Amino acid sequence: MDTFTVYILYSPTIDKFYIGYTSNIEQRLHFHNDSDKNKIWTKRGQPWEVFFTIQGLHKSQALKIEKYIKRMKSKKHIQELPNNPKSVEELKVKFR
Repeated sequence: MDTFTVYILYSPTIDKFYIGYTSNIEQRLHFHNDSDKNKIWTKRGQPWEVFFTIQGLHKSQALKIEKYIKRMKSKKHIQELPNNPKSVEELKVKFR
């Protein structure tokens, strides 16, 4: 069974975050930074760097956490996630 990762990418070029989920973070980061294959809006933010990940999730759990973070619409909340492991664990429990 695949495990999934919720990832948050950061683009210093446009000072924006991008939230997604995947079963292969390295492949997904490569896609976002590939100017030939990437046809979505993240192309304009290249190069992207991994800002934060939440790993070891089931697919449905990853999707729920991704949607939750996106609904927050808060740059401050996103920036605080790496410094607050307790809130990450709470998300994992909340969205089992």
